[in-house]
Amino acid sequence: MTNPQEMALPQPAPRRLACSRCGAEFGCDLSGDCWCAEETAKLPMPVKGEDCLCRECLRKAAALR
Repeated sequence: MTNPQEMALPQPAPRRLACSRCGAEFGCDLSGDCWCAEETAKLPMPVKGEDCLCRECLRKAAALR
């Protein structure tokens, strides 16, 4: 019998998103290895009425702050 504590939980599949600002499609890895974690700018997300932004729009928004 397998110990339930030793069983690995399945990792969620990356989400396919469309950028809230430009509509570009990109992937979001919910396991914490998402490309946005590599960005130096950390914006509060989501902004009211928005979901995640693509890399280019995230960088543009950070430059405005």
